[in-house]
Amino acid sequence: MATADPQTTAGAGDVWLPIPPDGIDGLPGGFRYVHWDAGPDYPADPARCVFYAVPYMKPADVCLRPLERMSRVRVVQTLTAGVEHILPGLALMPTGARLCNARGLHDASTAELALTLTLAALRGIPEFVRAQDAGAWRPDFRPALADKSVLIVGYGSIGSAIEDRLTPFECARVMRIARTSRDTVRGPVHPLSELTALLPAADVVILVTPLTETTHGLVGRDFLARMKDGALLVNVARGPVVDTAALLVELESGRLRAALDVTDPEPLPAGHPLWHAPGVLITPHVGGPSSAFLPRAKRLLRGQLALFAAGEPVRNVIATAAESGVDRATRP
Repeated sequence: MATADPQTTAGAGDVWLPIPPDGIDGLPGGFRYVHWDAGPDYPADPARCVFYAVPYMKPADVCLRPLERMSRVRVVQTLTAGVEHILPGLALMPTGARLCNARGLHDASTAELALTLTLAALRGIPEFVRAQDAGAWRPDFRPALADKSVLIVGYGSIGSAIEDRLTPFECARVMRIARTSRDTVRGPVHPLSELTALLPAADVVILVTPLTETTHGLVGRDFLARMKDGALLVNVARGPVVDTAALLVELESGRLRAALDVTDPEPLPAGHPLWHAPGVLITPHVGGPSSAFLPRAKRLLRGQLALFAAGEPVRNVIATAAESGVDRATRP
């Protein structure tokens, strides 16, 4: 059994939670649990905090604000799969503090939305809703998901959950891309270096990659040009993964269609040309927020805190604060 770090054992400090602690059954004893969901006042002295669960879907500057005073924090736990909004806080964290993401928390909800956007865009649901609003009966012939080839870019836990939901729809082929290649029971996961070769074969391209230096602007002019005519781009990842100007060119030409849960800029301002581009369906970054969120968030926090209290390694470590810079060797 691992030896417990004296700074992480029960009784060593405060745990800040964005969910009221009395609503989470089974939290380990010994800590003082306080509730903070990005309000203007802190519930306790940040210097006592040893485990900081970051408020969900709150502005990054607000979530980062207490970190400068959290001199004893050992774990910073986000409730998001992406951590780009918290990465600047690593420079404020004490040496050895770990930043963890919420891998697994949003798999079901985000995968549901990816499938919803794909089906709605293919079958023309936005056009039918507009016709309903106008009281007009406008039948149309639309493509099905059946017999289509789908490329999932960013094949982690959410990508795998998307494929789970694609399986009953009789797709002709599902292709998978990740940073590095590997084999799965469903077939190979291709490395990012093979992306350009696979793009022309895909009828639907689903983006679920994290936002990193490598993926920022990944879907630019060259990427889009390699997509086949009439293909659908679905983005449930992060807005800046896609070059909005390049996408607008393809949408306005009518060559490609898109279904976007995230945009760049975000929130998408009124009057932005993306709102009215032909062939685009937009939802306001709702992949994670659903009834599936709260029970899974509680389960994640309970599990991480149980490990933390026992002095065991916490899961989903993305980066570790270091004396000079940040050790990102553990980034997935």
